[in-house]
Amino acid sequence: MHKLVAGLSIASIVFCGAIFGFFYAWVCSTMWGLDQADPRIVIAAMQAMNASVRNGVFFPAFFLTPVVLALTAAMASFSGHKASAFWFGAAAAVYLLFGLSLTLAVNVPMNEALAATAIPGDIDAARIIWQDYSGRWQFWNQARTIASGIALALAGIGLAIYRICPRGRGDQDLHAPVTSA
Repeated sequence: MHKLVAGLSIASIVFCGAIFGFFYAWVCSTMWGLDQADPRIVIAAMQAMNASVRNGVFFPAFFLTPVVLALTAAMASFSGHKASAFWFGAAAAVYLLFGLSLTLAVNVPMNEALAATAIPGDIDAARIIWQDYSGRWQFWNQARTIASGIALALAGIGLAIYRICPRGRGDQDLHAPVTSA
């Protein structure tokens, strides 16, 4: 059981890190770069990126992260590591609500609306479309990035607690002295 929980814990960190990194890259480079270019080209580029992201490489990080986190929480709890299970469960809830669900409720509809938008030949008309889209999209992307980062940190706490708490001490105060009977 120990090896299974340890492996799932590491998988949880990898999955959280992958989705956090994906969202973070949009925050710190992609959107800023797009904002500097011709809006007619940018709209076409964003339409292409949004169409291409639905693929087998992106799917596991986006959709399976809460599944892996919940499975890790369940297995940690089953093996007697209740405190570790709590942190993995919290990570699953945070990502599910504020990463995945937020994306499906806000960013995806915005992307679909942009995909249905004809790219105007007039640069000023394209600039208005892009500025309306980019600012709102970036705000919500930052929210899901923060949530994914929090989920990653929570999973990290879960792994740390799992590693430092002997079996059966997962529910106890980490600062209490360890006694042996």
